Amino acid sequence: MPLEEYLRKRDFQKTPEPRPGRAPSRKEKLSYLIQKHDATRLHYDFRLEWDGVLLSWAVTKGPSLNPADKRLAVRTEDHPLSYGSFEGTIPQGEYGGGTVMLWDTGSWEPLDDPHAGLRKGHLSFLLHGKRLKGRWNLVRMKTEGKRENWLLMKVNDEYSRDRPEGDVLEEATVSVKTGRSLEQIGGARKAKRAPSKTGIDDLLRQYPEVQLATLVDGPPAGDEWLHEIKFDGYRLLAFVANGSVRLLTRNGKDWTTSFPAIVEGLERLPAKDAVLDMEAVILDPKGVSSFQALQAALGAGGDRSRIVGCVFDLLYLDGEDLSAKPLTERKQRLRRLLKGSKHGSLRYSDHVLGAGAATFARACEAGLEGIISKQASAAYRGGRQRSWLKVKCARRQEFIIAGFSDARSGGRAIGALYLAYRDSGKLHYAGKVGTGFTMESARELAGRFAPLAVEDQTLSRAETAGVGAAEYRAIHWVKPVLVCEVAFTEWTQDGRIRHPSFQGLREDKDAKDVKREREKA
Repeated sequence: MPLEEYLRKRDFQKTPEPRPGRAPSRKEKLSYLIQKHDATRLHYDFRLEWDGVLLSWAVTKGPSLNPADKRLAVRTEDHPLSYGSFEGTIPQGEYGGGTVMLWDTGSWEPLDDPHAGLRKGHLSFLLHGKRLKGRWNLVRMKTEGKRENWLLMKVNDEYSRDRPEGDVLEEATVSVKTGRSLEQIGGARKAKRAPSKTGIDDLLRQYPEVQLATLVDGPPAGDEWLHEIKFDGYRLLAFVANGSVRLLTRNGKDWTTSFPAIVEGLERLPAKDAVLDMEAVILDPKGVSSFQALQAALGAGGDRSRIVGCVFDLLYLDGEDLSAKPLTERKQRLRRLLKGSKHGSLRYSDHVLGAGAATFARACEAGLEGIISKQASAAYRGGRQRSWLKVKCARRQEFIIAGFSDARSGGRAIGALYLAYRDSGKLHYAGKVGTGFTMESARELAGRFAPLAVEDQTLSRAETAGVGAAEYRAIHWVKPVLVCEVAFTEWTQDGRIRHPSFQGLREDKDAKDVKREREKA
């Protein structure tokens, strides 16, 4: 039934939005419009007429005239054509509650068959709007989950701009229909987001790095320590400023587009500005995180909607630097902040005060990677600190991939990986791993290795003592730039790992930083 989802989500006795009516399907003079929508979060609803309805996408940051910008556009339910003239306020508590402004109108011209484009995930079209013109693309991301995540991009033409100044969203702030602002359309309703003096770039400079834990062989005793689960995922610093969100890995890589569900949760936080420390993970029904499951979700065809952010620290909130305050106070503020969030992609990482040995034992029994023990009164400081300690149930760490072998049988793309770590700038051989791969992950690794192949040996014959001469000659060497995570039982006396199992590539870590982890007393 056309527009069934639109009808299901609305009570037309409460909302002024139009009821669907009959609309003919036409192939010419197709309407296009954008509505600026100040709902749970400010966004721009991008709509194209096709088959008698308005195909709709929520563009979180709004359109950009710069071809270098790729704006996330989340596919939403189809809307009736009558919605194209709607402007007003949807009551709070109703679906989409907030003020709607008609930001642009006009027509659009498909450059290819829209039916085929929707199936394959690529729409190419011309816009003939009052504010947006020229050629545009909508491209569906390959790793959509329950939501369809697309990218809205301007094509380089006479209407594009490659300069940051003169942003079209800053230039055009009133309705093309009535000339009113959002505040005027909403009447007495106050703008939900007051202007913020702090921007993303300010926060990035203020908090340039995460705090790291020191590896120890057992948890500390005493009630001055609190203990959290050690998650098996990607560490992220999240920056929120005046409606914008940025996610950076521990080595500063921008992975905002990799975690759309987490971004949406951060956009819904009841805060103007915030900096949060978290781990992006996938949890099984028992709450155990799996790095391999996370890798699969981020890979081709994976379901990124399952990825959640387990948040364990709050460094900044609405103009106040919290990093120097005791950890217990920061976590209290964090718990209150997340309670005000209405999105399940953000989880508060709880803790146990004292009882370190018992907490560690329970974590290992539950199949967790380990625990992080933190001084309850300590401030947050970037870099590796002794106020945070990590205790692992099983050994695992990152290694540099120096080379690989062919599979002996079974048709797998690779046989084993030859691993290394750095010490005083020099590569040292750590052993090889030949288990933990799937057929698919082995093919993906082989594809990553192809452009990194080198003729010279990455590891010398002397360094790889214990590897037979024939085996050594058969190794395919690669540039030592890729990092993987490996689980193993122990280190041997000659510096090799025993019973290793490949867990996945670590895209968030640099090879130059990979050293052998040694437990501190």
